[in-house]
Amino acid sequence: MVEQYRSQFNSRFSTAKYAEFLKVLGDGFAPLHIRLAETPVFISEDFKNQLVAAGEEMIKLIKQPDFKTLTAEAIPAEWNVPDENSHPHFLAIDFAVCKNEKGRLVPRLIELQGFPSLFAFQAHLSNTYKQVFELDQIAALTPYFNGLKEEEYISLLKKVIVGDYAPEEVALMDVDAPHQKTAIDFYLTQKHIGIPVLSVTDIFKEGNQLFYYHTEGKKVRLKRIYNRLIFDELNQQHNLSDLKFDPREELDIEWITHPNWFYRISKFIMPLLKNEYVPESYYLHKLDRIPEDLENYVLKPLYSFAGKGVIIDVTKTDIEQIKDPQNWILQRKVVYEPVIQSPEGLVKAEIRLLYIWPDGEEPQLCINLARMSRGKMIGVQHNSDCDWVGGTVGLM
Repeated sequence: MVEQYRSQFNSRFSTAKYAEFLKVLGDGFAPLHIRLAETPVFISEDFKNQLVAAGEEMIKLIKQPDFKTLTAEAIPAEWNVPDENSHPHFLAIDFAVCKNEKGRLVPRLIELQGFPSLFAFQAHLSNTYKQVFELDQIAALTPYFNGLKEEEYISLLKKVIVGDYAPEEVALMDVDAPHQKTAIDFYLTQKHIGIPVLSVTDIFKEGNQLFYYHTEGKKVRLKRIYNRLIFDELNQQHNLSDLKFDPREELDIEWITHPNWFYRISKFIMPLLKNEYVPESYYLHKLDRIPEDLENYVLKPLYSFAGKGVIIDVTKTDIEQIKDPQNWILQRKVVYEPVIQSPEGLVKAEIRLLYIWPDGEEPQLCINLARMSRGKMIGVQHNSDCDWVGGTVGLM
């Protein structure tokens, strides 16, 4: 997206450098189970400014006083967790890189999450690209917004996740943490802020309090959970009655961020957003009529993640066969513009804006995540047998 930087990078690229990059990236951490792209994305000043403006438009809705009323139906009754707080601590907003009718590159909303993303990994990823590919020789490039420096970023992350507690009283929790594809992010979080990384099966309840056993065998009470667990995945892997606690119970625990925000800030709010950055979106069960030009739409399940269940080439039969239309949206397709020059053709991209929202403060746009693709789907699980695709970071 910045031709000068792209040309310089590509002229110096080699497969040996990429192999070195992967080795340095994973050294000392869990094996990498996701495909990382051969290159960062070089984001122009114009596109960066548009991303910032687009993100602010999404946050306007989230900050409305009636937002919880608007999203009351978003939370499935069986996954409603008590003691919800006033706002999410993390936001992730995905934008496709598109081109408008005037030929200008523009961001278009793909998805939102009131849920943590790869906040620790993206800093590490950026540093590794810059180190191995010697990017400081090209320009002073950063993945951060608003003049933020890495030390300030890590400090903010620690403030929000750990707060005033001792790090051992706060745990990062996922279904099966050591075996998640993004486990490297968990262990980078542990490295930077000192909290343990636990699977849901490592935690047990006494009364309404939660505990785990420290590596030395000491029983430690948890005060906060940095929640990376998605209930859909938990339900697939475990019978909740077999766990030593139920996350939906009244518990003496603080959630960072509370599980209900995963549902409130999601594809569910796309039909509520009306601005230039958002494609037309409709709740399927409220659709007056099926559009004639279905080839221009995509069908998305509300409560899936990583692109699961999305129907790209929608037919009328697909819609008629949906048994739970209240859990789906029909969205006008976003046409990605291939903009990244690889050694073999142009590649599509999307940029995820990552916000941290401390209690009592405003949401802060901090860092970004980028993904590249040659196929119809963008996520790192798709077209992983190609090169110059996968997870990456935008440098500005």
